[in-house]
Amino acid sequence: MLDGCPGWPEEFAARYRTAGYWRGETFGELLRDRARRHADRVAVVGGPHRLTYRELDRRVDQLVAGFHALGIRPTDRVVVQLPNVVEYVEVVFALFRLGALPVFALPAHRRSEIGYFCSFTEAAAYVVADRHGGFDYRGLAAQVRAEVPTLRHVVVVGPGGDGAIGLDELRVDPAPGGPPPGPAASDVAFLQLSGGSTGVPKLIPRTHDDYLYSVRASAEICQLTPDSVYLCVLPVAHNFPMSSPGVLGTFHAGGRVVLAEAPSPDVGLPLIERERVTITAVVPPLALVWLAAAERGEHDLSSLRVFQVGGAKFSEQAARRVRPILGCTLQQVFGMAEGLVNYTRLDDPEEVIVTTQGRPISPDDEIRVVDQTGAEVAPGQPGLLLTRGPYTIRGYYRAAEHDARAFTPDGFYRTGDVVRVTGDGYLVVVGRDKDQINRGGDKVAAEEVENHLLAHPAVHDAAVVSMPDAFLGERSCAFVVPRGTPPSAAELRAFVRQRGLAAYKVPDRVEFVSAFPQTGVGKVSKKELRQAIADQLSSTVDNSG
Repeated sequence: MLDGCPGWPEEFAARYRTAGYWRGETFGELLRDRARRHADRVAVVGGPHRLTYRELDRRVDQLVAGFHALGIRPTDRVVVQLPNVVEYVEVVFALFRLGALPVFALPAHRRSEIGYFCSFTEAAAYVVADRHGGFDYRGLAAQVRAEVPTLRHVVVVGPGGDGAIGLDELRVDPAPGGPPPGPAASDVAFLQLSGGSTGVPKLIPRTHDDYLYSVRASAEICQLTPDSVYLCVLPVAHNFPMSSPGVLGTFHAGGRVVLAEAPSPDVGLPLIERERVTITAVVPPLALVWLAAAERGEHDLSSLRVFQVGGAKFSEQAARRVRPILGCTLQQVFGMAEGLVNYTRLDDPEEVIVTTQGRPISPDDEIRVVDQTGAEVAPGQPGLLLTRGPYTIRGYYRAAEHDARAFTPDGFYRTGDVVRVTGDGYLVVVGRDKDQINRGGDKVAAEEVENHLLAHPAVHDAAVVSMPDAFLGERSCAFVVPRGTPPSAAELRAFVRQRGLAAYKVPDRVEFVSAFPQTGVGKVSKKELRQAIADQLSSTVDNSG
């Protein structure tokens, strides 16, 4: 196990191997096997590319040789920040096969997050797009490289120059004998970002063994076959579109992955028609937009069998619209990058599908629902969700102090979710306990945003909370106690944006107050702040009516 990554106690690891969950397979081996079984079947479609499994496997081997020639070695960390392009798949599988560790960054991340990821992981390389969505990633990479001594290489999907290496320059034929043997299945395969509530995102170490089990089980539950066509519209670096069953589950089944350059229905619906897509996944706000677009009947969506919705709570009212409009089965997905994944099953009764967020994928997923003291609540009552199992981590990367709070002494992960469990074992998500805003599936840690606000000279104190939003579910509101002359809300938002924070983390609203309400022990009462902004929004709606 990589230094700084807590592993499973041996008694649990032995149990998971004996049960057949951990099969000793790596991602590099998975692709090699599928290239033998399904050589001439199309594996991935994106932009101008349409690659068979044989072609994808060969191109991955070329990049393995190129990264190795560059000096990238097993356990080296490589930050990967790419949009939904075929090169993303090629790069991460090359790193998997080499034994280097991709650190999955999102396209929305900017200098603040990327600088932290590169510095904290002591990254040896950073792989980026050239320009995408109007943003200059090459320029961002140059900034970060100047600040992070370990960052030896910047690789750009585009032409080289100005200290960057073009990805195509790394496409070289493997030398006789090739690079050293790849990783073991028990090794960490990659570092994924948490959606946690602390000041900076924590990094989640996932092994080949544990993640491949989740991928296999997900593909089976979702009934994927070599004829399945998965449309990836969400950023592929997210856990949901990567593995639930996502891109990796589709490869496991020998199916075809279609990468959408944008999540809008104007892009996605024509792709469903053209590629005869059978399954896709969206977050609730996107689901509403897609349903509205699909109602216009402009595209043939008859190939679509499964419409997955996850990342945030999907309302029952919206859930009931999926089958009448799309003519396919809704599948609710509730999970976390740390591990536990729940699905409604495709043959579940419609009432279960529209009113619950599914049940766990593994017989060895252990669930506890407890109160604030740690005592288990009565059956059917809401409480805090704790979990451990064969694909739920036992600790974050180099975060021992945080682990002591995030995990119980006997290894249960404190998810921060408030749920209740039905008599049939299905989970219903009630809300969140952690200090986190779920902005349409994008998780915003309040403390991280507060720290940026506090850097402004005219801010004495700041507290960021969620506020209800009919479209995204939640947006963020920053309550600010000013120092001296208050800055304007626009000034504060611009200040935070200029500090290199991802756009979705910039407060949607800023409210100035003279002081914060306090709890009985003198802490800021965010509960009262959330209620205050909710009441204010409700009053505005009432008055406008």
